[in-house]
Amino acid sequence: MAIKLLLFLCISALLSTPSLSQRHSPLNTAYYRKSCPRFEQIMEQTTTNKQITSPTTAAATLRLFFHDCFVGGCDASVLVSSTPFNKAERDAEINLSLPGDGFDVVVRAKTALELSCPGIVSCSDILAVAARNLVVQTGGPFYPVKLGRKDSFVSKASLVEGNLPRPTMPMDQIIKIFESRGFSIQEMVALSGAHTIGFSHCKEFNSDLYNYNKTSQADPSYNPRFAQALKGACGNSQKDPTLSVFNDIMTPNKFDNMYYQNLPKGLGLLSSDRGLFSDPRTRIHVEEYVRDQNAFFKAFASAMQKLSEHGVKIGKHGEIRHRCDAFNN
Repeated sequence: MAIKLLLFLCISALLSTPSLSQRHSPLNTAYYRKSCPRFEQIMEQTTTNKQITSPTTAAATLRLFFHDCFVGGCDASVLVSSTPFNKAERDAEINLSLPGDGFDVVVRAKTALELSCPGIVSCSDILAVAARNLVVQTGGPFYPVKLGRKDSFVSKASLVEGNLPRPTMPMDQIIKIFESRGFSIQEMVALSGAHTIGFSHCKEFNSDLYNYNKTSQADPSYNPRFAQALKGACGNSQKDPTLSVFNDIMTPNKFDNMYYQNLPKGLGLLSSDRGLFSDPRTRIHVEEYVRDQNAFFKAFASAMQKLSEHGVKIGKHGEIRHRCDAFNN
């Protein structure tokens, strides 16, 4: 009898133990259902209003989200301001060009949420949901965002370099950065499709337009007329570093597959964009997304879900910040 009872207790314990997938994904979509019931509504109102008044918000927020998640995980470390004692992530050289609209939409949402349910919602959850909402609001795919992230205790500019892909990097290096975070080449190409909205500063691609090599002033992978137009748009960029060009010149404010359609025509703005079509490892996926926007949307949604859970902090490993730009005292 004792043996049967012991066996029963062992089986009961096994059945009640969370599965590996449950243990590895402590986040869930209903996290704020009781503690902050208006969370989704407040997020929707905030992102919609901000995007209407500032149409560059969607691209700015997406870029901010990528830059946050690729350095130490999705933990709102990129939102922290520097102090005399700490140079934070946002002041790393590559992050100095992050547009203010991305930070602003998070601050607006945090302010509204603190009035509705103080001390409950993390800045990292706000950024993840804002990025999703803004993708949808510009015509892109919906995907569920699991919640329950905590905000980081650390934000250091010194941790940024080498962890974010730069447009001038060779494709091998960009692939390694993604693969080191568990992303396949296909997922990398899908996430690159975020360049279907937004803009890049001229300094990011000026070296591709002038004195490229001994035989060609501009990178020959550019469509020649496009290169000429870019020279006209960026001619004064030495004096005015804010000059910029849309990443997708055809439908710059619409989340669609036009970014991929531009690449075979030599209309990729950045060297890394054009590299996706010239490298056979990535071209196969570009060609699929050129043919099938639904395939791109499905792959993008899946990769964004995966990215949003990368390196998240839970429990004692993080906090709910009172303000998104500063650690709690």
